[in-house]
Amino acid sequence: MREVREWTAHAERIVRKRRDPVVVQTLRSATAATIAYVIALRLSPEPAPLTAPLTALLVVQVTLYATLTNGFRRVNAVVTGVLVAIAFSLLVGLTWWSLALLLVASLAVGRLVRVEEYVPEVAISAMLVLGVTTVGDTAWARVVETLIGASVGLACNLLLSPPVWVEEAGQSIDGLARRLRQLMLRMGEAAAGGTPVDRAEKQLHEARRLDHDIVEVDAALRQAEDSLRLNPRVQDSVLHRVVMRTGLDTLEICTVVLRVLARSLTDLAKKREPEPLFEAETGAALEQLLSEIADAVVSFAVLVTTHLSASAESAEERLAAELRTAAGTRDKLALLLREEAERDPGHWQLPGAVLTEVDRILDELDTEHRTRRLFEELDRVSREQRARMPRLTRLRERLGVTEQMWRNRAGFDGRSP
Repeated sequence: MREVREWTAHAERIVRKRRDPVVVQTLRSATAATIAYVIALRLSPEPAPLTAPLTALLVVQVTLYATLTNGFRRVNAVVTGVLVAIAFSLLVGLTWWSLALLLVASLAVGRLVRVEEYVPEVAISAMLVLGVTTVGDTAWARVVETLIGASVGLACNLLLSPPVWVEEAGQSIDGLARRLRQLMLRMGEAAAGGTPVDRAEKQLHEARRLDHDIVEVDAALRQAEDSLRLNPRVQDSVLHRVVMRTGLDTLEICTVVLRVLARSLTDLAKKREPEPLFEAETGAALEQLLSEIADAVVSFAVLVTTHLSASAESAEERLAAELRTAAGTRDKLALLLREEAERDPGHWQLPGAVLTEVDRILDELDTEHRTRRLFEELDRVSREQRARMPRLTRLRERLGVTEQMWRNRAGFDGRSP
């Protein structure tokens, strides 16, 4: 039995490794580069056509969208560099001053033809071609090898479908929500137990460090968004992207408000030291409220990362129930804070700020607020698409793929797709 469990765990690790971005990128790039080299050996006059595997290596990306955009820009950069080198070879030879002029001209032309991050590739191609004697043959060979590498790189992503990184992005969002939950629980315990200033400051620094987590989650979400673009295996890719992006925006706002809440508790601890932050009943109510909000944050993350309608409906019902419970506790806390402010009118601003910040988090997690935000974002994306690609928009409308279908598939109750 133990051997079966070990074998199962080993198999699960292998499956996870197969979807790891580093492993996927390594295998796909190596495969594309090797195939490009074999083809170039037959079609290029060069004895070692390394430009083809180099191009394939740079063109192949984890997502199909990135491969298409990078392939076009790289081919454009190489061809531009070759043309610049041919023009220079007809006028001057290879000297130190002609090389300097060539670099300046290549980099300037690269900016004009909008190859973006491949601007240095224009200069590299020009130098490699200008540095040989048979400029015409080498230029032609380099163009051919570049086209071979770009074509093979694109074919690899078309034939070997790139992974969709939605699940990984969802795990990142869920991890961020759970870190928020743990911090809220600790802040609640500290508020109920009487927080010394150094402990409150430590929690404030921890809240500030969550900004780094948001950057990492944003990077994972951008990769997922790229993997959905132009991917034939994904339906409603725009809706998937908008649901997860708006979900991350909400968690980011909650993180900012939580940082402000931690600052208010720190300032309150400084004002009341060595006294506790709140009276016993008020501290217990705040601890209970933060615990309920913490659970709601996790439920919200589950909602925005769930793509099956039945599971999304269950997650939304759980979130709505937790928010109703938190709203009742919030009203209780408001009464207790008002009573404390009446007994200690000199420090009423900070307890009032605590209540205001709690209200902001509850408002951001509200399902109606999220539905309104989701549809606003869908409207914005739809308008941008119509303005950027009017012909494609008209084609979609003829095929029946309209904004209203997005809305119907999302559901007016705010469920994720």
